[in-house]
Amino acid sequence: MSLTRRHLVILAACASATLTAPAMAQGAYPNKPITMVVSYPPGGDTDAIARLFAERLSQRLNQSVVVENRPGAGGTIGNAFVGRAAADGYTLLFTPNPFTTAPMVMNLPPASSYDVLGGFEPIIKTATQPLLLVAHPGVGIKTIPEMVAMAKGGKTMSYASPGAGSPMHVVAEWLNRGAGVKIQHVPYRGVGPSVTDVVAGHVNTAWVTIGAVSQYTSSGRLVPLAIGDAKRSVLAPQIPTLVEAGYKDVVVGAWNGFFAPKGTPAAVVNTLNTHLNAILAMPDVVQRLATYGALPAGGAPDVLGKTNAEEFALMSRIIKDLGIRAD
Repeated sequence: MSLTRRHLVILAACASATLTAPAMAQGAYPNKPITMVVSYPPGGDTDAIARLFAERLSQRLNQSVVVENRPGAGGTIGNAFVGRAAADGYTLLFTPNPFTTAPMVMNLPPASSYDVLGGFEPIIKTATQPLLLVAHPGVGIKTIPEMVAMAKGGKTMSYASPGAGSPMHVVAEWLNRGAGVKIQHVPYRGVGPSVTDVVAGHVNTAWVTIGAVSQYTSSGRLVPLAIGDAKRSVLAPQIPTLVEAGYKDVVVGAWNGFFAPKGTPAAVVNTLNTHLNAILAMPDVVQRLATYGALPAGGAPDVLGKTNAEEFALMSRIIKDLGIRAD
């Protein structure tokens, strides 16, 4: 994956044109360190992007912003922790979209779960990321048709995902059904560990985000097979889509964003939204996001709220239809 200076200028201009900035909240916030919870382990792109935002937010707020990793149970441990935190703006959640889907497939007791639609205040949708299917070169496949033919020919095959209920899990099972194959799911506790094992050859394939594997696809240590978006990505235009391979209905992407506990004051939410929109419009931030396979989103808090609600409605139907459950 490589972006020219022209690409980066265009992306930055698009970000600046589409981001909105509500009025800055007045008052003393923040007057102590802020904790930014990431529900996945270090080493993946979610953690890396969170640390980028933490650094820039700390600079703008003149206050320490500390990333705290709380991985496990498909991200639900960290998400539930933030849902129970004080609604004062000092505990924030930075999360990808398994936030919405993981509780649908995990067998969680009420005390360990959270209210996806009503338990949090959306702050900002920060970025979108296309999903990418990669294979270990030792498998001997370079295309989706070759993978399907191998699976139908009787070879036992596996795919890694960053966890049950993740968009990677959903798109893989959707492809399994569409192709009439059964490639075995191997869930991990984040993108980082799943990448480590597919590079080592412990699993045949993996659904990941582009940035997490760019060094391996460029060096030939992993083979890119397909993108899960409806159209090719500007970040990797050479990689075909599942739609192009004949699976026109199998379209799943990824996004990430910030949430706060329900009841966090609107003034605090607006302060954070304003600063994060400004950060997303910075050309060097746009460039850093591109290295993680992400494109800036931004906008008012209700943009994230609407995205979360729409994904909840869509994915609940798909997950039920496919019978997806935690392995």
